[in-house]
Amino acid sequence: MSTPTTAGPATAPKKHTPYVPPTMEMKEFTLRALLIGLVMTAILGSANAYLGLKAGMTIAATYPAAVIGMALLRLMKGSLLEENIARTVGSIGESVAAGAIFTIPAFIMAGLWPGLVREKYWTAVALMVIGGTLGILFVTLLRRVMVEDTELPFPESVAASEIHKAGQQGSRAAKILFANMGFGGFMYLLGAVNVFSANNTFPVNISALGKKLLLRTSTNPNVATAVTGGATIFTTPDVSPAYLGVGYIIGPRLASLNFAGGVLAWGLLVPLLTFVLGPTIQAAQPDGHPLSWTLLASAIYFSVVRPIAVGGMLVGASYTLFKMRRQLGAGMARAITDLKKSAAAHQASHRTDRDLSSKIIFTGVGVVFLAMIALYYFFIGGAGNLSSSEIITGAVVAAVVMIVLGFFFAAVSGNLVGMIGSSNNPVSGLTLCTLVIAALLMVALGVSGTGGVTAVLGIAAVVCVSSAVAGEMLQDLKVGYILGGTPAKMQVGDLLGVVVASLVLFFPLAILDRAYHFGSPTLPAPQAGLMAMLARGIVGGDMAWPLVIVGILMGFALIMIEVRSVMLFAVGMYLPLGTTFAIFLGGVIRWVTDKLRDRRGLNDAQKARVDNAGVLTASGLIAGEALCGLAIAGLVGSGHNVTLFSWAPPFVAALIALLVLVGALIKVPLANAGSPDEPAPPTAIM
Repeated sequence: MSTPTTAGPATAPKKHTPYVPPTMEMKEFTLRALLIGLVMTAILGSANAYLGLKAGMTIAATYPAAVIGMALLRLMKGSLLEENIARTVGSIGESVAAGAIFTIPAFIMAGLWPGLVREKYWTAVALMVIGGTLGILFVTLLRRVMVEDTELPFPESVAASEIHKAGQQGSRAAKILFANMGFGGFMYLLGAVNVFSANNTFPVNISALGKKLLLRTSTNPNVATAVTGGATIFTTPDVSPAYLGVGYIIGPRLASLNFAGGVLAWGLLVPLLTFVLGPTIQAAQPDGHPLSWTLLASAIYFSVVRPIAVGGMLVGASYTLFKMRRQLGAGMARAITDLKKSAAAHQASHRTDRDLSSKIIFTGVGVVFLAMIALYYFFIGGAGNLSSSEIITGAVVAAVVMIVLGFFFAAVSGNLVGMIGSSNNPVSGLTLCTLVIAALLMVALGVSGTGGVTAVLGIAAVVCVSSAVAGEMLQDLKVGYILGGTPAKMQVGDLLGVVVASLVLFFPLAILDRAYHFGSPTLPAPQAGLMAMLARGIVGGDMAWPLVIVGILMGFALIMIEVRSVMLFAVGMYLPLGTTFAIFLGGVIRWVTDKLRDRRGLNDAQKARVDNAGVLTASGLIAGEALCGLAIAGLVGSGHNVTLFSWAPPFVAALIALLVLVGALIKVPLANAGSPDEPAPPTAIM
């Protein structure tokens, strides 16, 4: 006799249980945790601003902030939830910096501001505070449904939460991080005081000057001749702990792609253009005083090659968003759906579900909206060539565009962070879309000239900071969701972190600009240069369109041959060759370290410790150079000569310094493999 089978009830999804239960009382939002986080947000934000302006990319601060916060609070016998608050507040400065460096230097590079002078302090702070506050408020509206979405894996959030849980290894990790911060700062200092030359270039003759180039066709063998010849520049890798650290973290593939752009620029375009155009340009110099060939090669690079790179970056950013079109569409759809769900959600009874109240959020959005109208009225009215009605219309439209795009891009940014982590969040691409939309709207409204360009860059700055902060905030909220933190306390902490970071970041930006100037070989600021050129070109009508179009066509060609990241390739063209060469060398070091790790027969736990130690070593080198570099830039910008040795250091001194850095990046990770019987640590994802 057969027994009939009946379908049982569907299995209910397993309810999430935080690491610290909602019913457990534990110290969380304490003064010491908040102060540690605020100090970290200022330091890590400044370090990332330095790195982004020099290398064109930033590194996620979640992992270093977790390690530093754990090390300090464990000395004070702090709790796990205090560590969570310190990390949350400490990492938000990096996202404010990421948004700020893409846009605020553009005001100077577009010729709108004379520099980051004292009079521009509160304007810059307002842009960062408005953008950061908006990002946090929007993410707070979407927090509940996004962190509980099982389709979003949040890879970096999971890694950070595991690091907190495995806190017993915090002392070892902190030792590696702090030791390499000191080492990286010391090596940078040696180069700054001229013990060795950190940047080394050599002239390379292309051919004898005056050589005739014969132009031919199939029907006429002697069409014309042209005088050719000259010299170009070869650059060795910069002796930079930060660049090597960046290359190590992003790995050999991406580092190679970045370097390939530099090779195209300096290995093909600059020599080719110098060979063909150089003698003609030299002959046209007034009073028969030709330029040095190195100066001429640099002029061709800045005037011709960089606009081509801008066209490539434009295509690269657009293509990045196109490849993510499904995720972007899903993020925008989810933004509307999640807002409805959050608005209908009941007041949470457990502290782990408690957000800032809706009244506070919507009041905050309203206040920010009014502040933006006032700010954009000030921007547009500064041109002095528009009527009051035109200024008010432009200001209101700019504020509405910023609110709408800010909300959707905050949701999209959070969605992307949930899938691929904040390190891969395409903030510059989202900002670029905002800038183009805002520029076209300003033109349609008749808001042109410097007022229109300023308003466009102001909109881009707010949305850029908002998107970056939204992604980082959601990542931290997911860590808190796993650990059992209180969302409302994390949100308050990040609001304070945004304010402190905004108040502080102006100073490292101003110091760097005063010492080296935005757009110079020392401080190229590639994304800000792109924003400045587009805003000035669309609204102000000042753009080298033929060269930009050449770059756009180059970008399409790179897409057709399936280059992995057109944006990274184009940024490599924009950056100095010494920078991309050093980043490439860092990627090679990572490849060598991984090969040596695999050959030693280590188990999975030991390999994970090697990987973690490598990321911490690289992060320490980056932070060490950044902090020392800011101090040196402050001295240089105030008129002090930091050169202690007046000799011309030989190239061998730079080579020795480079080998020392290479040896440290290989040896330190391998030396921290540990014993085979130790448990596996969580793997850092950056």
